[in-house]
Amino acid sequence: MTHMRKVTLFLILALVAMLAAGGLCFGAEKYPTKPIQVIVPFSAGGSSDLTARTVEKFWTKYSPQPMLIINKPGAGGVLGEEYVVRSKPDGYILYVGQGSGHDLVMPHLQKMPFDPLKDIAPVARISIHSIVICVSGKSPIKSMKDLIAYANKGNKVTAAVSTAAGSVDLVMRAIAKRANIPITTVPFAGGADSTTALAGGHLVIGGGHPSEVMPHIKAGRFRAIGVALDRRDPTLPNVPTLKEQGINVATWGSVKGVAVPLGTPPEIIEYISSTLKKVCEDAEFKKAMASISQPIDYLNTKDWTAFMQRAYKDYGDLIKELDIKI
Repeated sequence: MTHMRKVTLFLILALVAMLAAGGLCFGAEKYPTKPIQVIVPFSAGGSSDLTARTVEKFWTKYSPQPMLIINKPGAGGVLGEEYVVRSKPDGYILYVGQGSGHDLVMPHLQKMPFDPLKDIAPVARISIHSIVICVSGKSPIKSMKDLIAYANKGNKVTAAVSTAAGSVDLVMRAIAKRANIPITTVPFAGGADSTTALAGGHLVIGGGHPSEVMPHIKAGRFRAIGVALDRRDPTLPNVPTLKEQGINVATWGSVKGVAVPLGTPPEIIEYISSTLKKVCEDAEFKKAMASISQPIDYLNTKDWTAFMQRAYKDYGDLIKELDIKI
């Protein structure tokens, strides 16, 4: 082979390598190139599901590919999250529901098939809201004081909760401890199912998020008798906190965070986080979230990760302090 042919061959191979590298970079920049599956670990109609579907409507304003919402309820939220944990970390499996309670509360109470702080990658927080304690609109119970009196008369208090060992379950157990009354929690597959059960008159009280219970409250089917935040919920300004009623219980509420499988490339996580920020700043999205009583409280990846760690510790401390077991 002549010297000129060797030089020409070298240049051709170098050009092919450059084009290949450029193609890879171009492909990464084009993410996403196909629809993104969004896993919700609870049944349709609950607050995590409503949040995900509201985000879905606005996502394509800022991203070229749509979201596909997939509900995977089961095991109190664990089934859906485990599916994400075991999924390929390529950016096409997204998880909405991180911080809802099972991943912050459940590990302190029972063994889980994965570590919710180490085996999944936080992306961003979309929302945070209170847990509202409700009774039937026909119930004679109008306050937490009435509930305590009702229990002390020997009446059985059953409580509808979205999932076993979730944030609503923990609040009910904490109320039982602080108020020294027996409460039997009855878990369901998600917030929509638990509120439906309460609306059907099958239980004495129930806990839910504003997006789940507000339609029932407005229709007169439910009466809100307390919120479990350290301040009143702006969506229910006339409903006192548990602390205001002499029950020393306050939690972080229920958080709606987004996560992806561990090992997802940082640039993809940044893309998703920044796109969600644009969605959360969208004026029409704000109106849509307000219409379902779901407050927007965005956090970026770094701050959301720190929040998860802090909330996890706080729930653990509360569970230990109250000696709650399941």
